[in-house]
Amino acid sequence: MSGAASGVALPEALERAASALPELADAIRPANGDPSQLLASLDTGAAARVVEWLLRHEPDSGAELAGVWAEDPGRGAEALARLEGEGLGKQARKALRRAHHRLRSRGVALPERPPAPLVAKLPPLEDRLDAALVSALDPGGARAAWLVAPNPGGGARLFELLLDEERGVVAFDVYTAGRSRVRKFAREVMRGPDARAVEVPPDSLRALVARTAAAHPSDRALPRGFEEWRSSVARPPADAHPPGEIARRELGAEAEPGAAERVAERVRSGALGPWPPASPRLRETAEAIAEIRKGRIVVSGAHRRQQIDEALREAAEKLAAAGFAEATARRLEESAYVLWKRGHADEARDCLAAARALAESPAAHPVLRALIETTLGPVLAGSEDE
Repeated sequence: MSGAASGVALPEALERAASALPELADAIRPANGDPSQLLASLDTGAAARVVEWLLRHEPDSGAELAGVWAEDPGRGAEALARLEGEGLGKQARKALRRAHHRLRSRGVALPERPPAPLVAKLPPLEDRLDAALVSALDPGGARAAWLVAPNPGGGARLFELLLDEERGVVAFDVYTAGRSRVRKFAREVMRGPDARAVEVPPDSLRALVARTAAAHPSDRALPRGFEEWRSSVARPPADAHPPGEIARRELGAEAEPGAAERVAERVRSGALGPWPPASPRLRETAEAIAEIRKGRIVVSGAHRRQQIDEALREAAEKLAAAGFAEATARRLEESAYVLWKRGHADEARDCLAAARALAESPAAHPVLRALIETTLGPVLAGSEDE
């Protein structure tokens, strides 16, 4: 739970971290609160995630762990060097600065961070009725979006949409309500560090809606009422850009080496994806893997795993050729915007770098492979033991 009382012992704080980061729990718990054993059981990226979680949610314990790891010239230093402090509380930022100072005093070179992007802040929702919100992507690849605009007859209009890179405009509704009710709704979906939605410039949302509507499948009608209100929700000015493009412009696509692998890890942990494609190709792959696992012809476990790996590689090639890679790259960019607005600039940069690399070499990209393996998880279960 965020904002836990200070003074929590490190082992107890790490147990909370294990519950909050279940994909790392098997590495966190056996260390029994010992910082050195914990560091030995984690790779650099995972170590950075653990200490960042503690700094964010258990700042006293986070400061203690950062202080110990700052004395480690290897993985501890590398993990701390990845953290910028953006989005952390005052106490946690101070602890991280101390840890970075220790590293520099011992001659450890820390990466130069680009200056924080200067983005004009939107006025508070309380002071206006022209506002827009977007949610993170759900596992199926869709995101909710809301556009608020003044109603000429009084009060406000609230446009609610469900947008998907492959399925187009999935749902559309428009409501009329009093200003206070609309503002209350906006505050509720934006509450907390992991809020359901983040704010976006209204014309940026309109650009996203326009792009999604342009890609809407020709064999399926747009939702009822959308055409009537298209000029309000999908007619942006020429210089408007979707949220993902704003993130790319402000943060850039550069990231530390291993960005794609870190994003793939987030996919496997459930933090992103699985975003299964609307395509029969994965079903064909699932059927092929099921046939391989039936083992009508007796083969070694290694040979069977090789066959499964080949089936997954072919699935990646087919999906990349079918345009799934492009849709996934756009989803990564849109995810980067939400991560950025939630204060996770490093993870946002990773997503942007992975999106760019995905466009350059889709079939062999680790994120595409992770999406396929996660979607086919039930079929693949047990393959490693065969």
